[in-house]
Amino acid sequence: MATPTRPGGRKPSVRPARSTEAARPASPSGPVHPRVPASPAVKAHTVRAGATTATAPVAQPEEQPAKGLRARLRRGWMLLEGSDRTPSGSSYYLILGAALALTAIGLMMVLSASSVEAISEGKERFDLFLKQSVWAGIGIVLMFVLSRLGPRAYKALAWPGLVIAIVLLVLVLVIGEEINGNKNWIMIGGQSFQPSEPAKLALALWFATVLERKKALIRDWKHAMIPALPFGGLPIGLVLIGGDLGTGLVLMMIAGAALFFAGAPMKLFTLAGLAALAGSLLMVATSSNRGGRVSAWLRLNCDDGADLCLQSDNGLFAMASGGWFGVGVGQSRQKWNWIPEAHNDFIFAIIGEEFGLLGTLVVVLLFGILAVATIRVALRYTDPFVRILMGSILVWLIGQAFVNVGMVTGLLPVIGVPLPFISYGGSALTFTLAAVGVLLSFARKTPHAPDADAAATPTSSTSRREPTPS
Repeated sequence: MATPTRPGGRKPSVRPARSTEAARPASPSGPVHPRVPASPAVKAHTVRAGATTATAPVAQPEEQPAKGLRARLRRGWMLLEGSDRTPSGSSYYLILGAALALTAIGLMMVLSASSVEAISEGKERFDLFLKQSVWAGIGIVLMFVLSRLGPRAYKALAWPGLVIAIVLLVLVLVIGEEINGNKNWIMIGGQSFQPSEPAKLALALWFATVLERKKALIRDWKHAMIPALPFGGLPIGLVLIGGDLGTGLVLMMIAGAALFFAGAPMKLFTLAGLAALAGSLLMVATSSNRGGRVSAWLRLNCDDGADLCLQSDNGLFAMASGGWFGVGVGQSRQKWNWIPEAHNDFIFAIIGEEFGLLGTLVVVLLFGILAVATIRVALRYTDPFVRILMGSILVWLIGQAFVNVGMVTGLLPVIGVPLPFISYGGSALTFTLAAVGVLLSFARKTPHAPDADAAATPTSSTSRREPTPS
C-alpha cells in the first residue's frame, strides 16, 4: 500500500511506537509541531529507564532589569502593607510599645516639671505625678479592654458615645469651671475632668460609622454634609462656645480626616476650610486673651509690659540651653516658675532642656513609629469603617503633637494644645490611651495579605508561553 504524501511532496512524520527501551531524546533539528512554539531556552528532558527518572537542569531566561525593578518596588510596598514576610503582630507591638514609652516619658517629665512649682506652693511634690499615674493606670486598663473589641462593637458604641459626649459638653457650659478664659472642665470631688477629651474619640467613632454607611453617596458633597454638619459639628460648636479654640481645632482635624479617608470631594474641604478660617479669626478678634497670643506670636506686643511673650520666649531659652544632650534629668532651670504651664502645654521645652536635642528627637521618633505602624495596619484593610476610624485617630494624635511642638518652637501661636501622652492632664491621657486601644484592636487581627514575592512575579514559570516564531 502506497504511503500518502503531502502537497509539498514530503511524507508525514510517523510517531514511533512506545517501547520499554530507553527513548532517545528528539534531535534539536527534528520537526517541530506547529502548535508548540519554539523556545530559545533549553527545556528539561526526562529520560526514562525502567522506573528511574532523571531531569536535566533547565536554563532560565534572563530577567529584564525593568521587571526586576518593578518586582523590588512591589515587594517593598507589600512589606510596608505588612505582608507575610513581616513578623506576625509586629505592628501591634510597635503601636503598643510606642504608646507605653511615650506614657512613661510623660510620667517622668510631669514629676520633673511639676515638683518645683508644687514645693513653692506648699504642696506635696509628688501630688501631680501621683494623680497622673492613677489616670495612666485607668487609661492602660481601658486600652486593653478596647483592644479586645471589634468593628461591630465600635459601631454599636458610636451613637451612644456621641450623645454622652454632647450631654457632657452641654453640662460644662452650665456648671463648668473657667480656667484662663476657657470653660472646659468639670470639677468632681476635687478632681477636674475635661469632657472634650472623650468627645474626640466619640467623634471619630461616629464619623467612621456614619460615613461607612453612606459610602455610596460620599462623592456628592451635599450628601456628605448632611450627616457631617448637624451632628458632627455640634460637639465642635459646643467646645468653641466654651472658648477652647485649640481643642476645637483638633476636633475639626478629626472631622476633616474622617471625610478625607471616606473619599469626600475636595469642594467640601474648600468650603469647610474657609468656614473654619473665618470662625477662628472671629474668635481671635472677639477675645483679648486669644488676640494677645496671636500678637505675641507675631512679635507685635512683646515690649508692652504685659509679658505676653514670656511663655514662648522662655520655652525657646529652655530648648536652647539644653544643647545636644541636655543639662540632666531634673536639672531644668526654666521650670522654676519661669515657664507658665511647664508641666502641661510647654512640657516639650523641659524635655529639650533636660535631654537636649537628642531627647526631643526620641519623642518625635516615637510618634513617627506610632504613625508608620498605624498606616501599615490600615493598608491591610479594605473595610472603609476601619480605614476611616484609624485615619481619624492617627490625625488626632499626630496632628495634636505637631501643633504642640510647633507651638513650643515658635512655628505656631500658643493656643493651649497639650502634647499627647506626655503633658499633664488625666482625662487627656486616659482617652488618648483608649484611642490607642482602638488601634490595637485592628492591629491584633489583620487580614491575610498575599506573599510579596508572589505578587511581584507577573506569571509563573509553568504558565509562561514563549512567543511563536514567525
